[in-house]
Amino acid sequence: MTVRKASLSDIPSLVDMRILYLNEDNGQLDTETEKQIRKQLPGYFTAKLGKELYAFIAEDNGCAVGCCLLLVTEKPANPRFPHGMTGTVLNVYTCPEYRRQGIAGGLMGLLIAQAKELRLDLIELKATADGAKLYKSLGFEQDFSRYTDMKMVF
Repeated sequence: MTVRKASLSDIPSLVDMRILYLNEDNGQLDTETEKQIRKQLPGYFTAKLGKELYAFIAEDNGCAVGCCLLLVTEKPANPRFPHGMTGTVLNVYTCPEYRRQGIAGGLMGLLIAQAKELRLDLIELKATADGAKLYKSLGFEQDFSRYTDMKMVF
């Protein structure tokens, strides 16, 4: 098992891992939606990887079995992030037959080290019930806010 930072040559595997994650998180994607996502992702990864997006991949005998993404964002500084640099963890995924073997923890360890190297003020994520225990063991804390999460979907 190899756990490492992904490079541009890993984009096909990152696309496949993203689709697996989305299918599991959202239910099976319809054919047209999957096609649109597969069309967009290679260009996105090519443009962003190593700049504001860092990807980490786990491989077993050269085959991708897990990944996670760190999206770095510069925001106007505030007391929570005085330098204005934050990270968002996305797409933490391990193939079902490889779960409970420490792969996600290894991937997240690399992601956290990258965030420290980049001198981010914080990294945040949205945890599933299954993932919350892992993230807590890595030092993440539940974020309580006086604000209400809201969004507008177009």
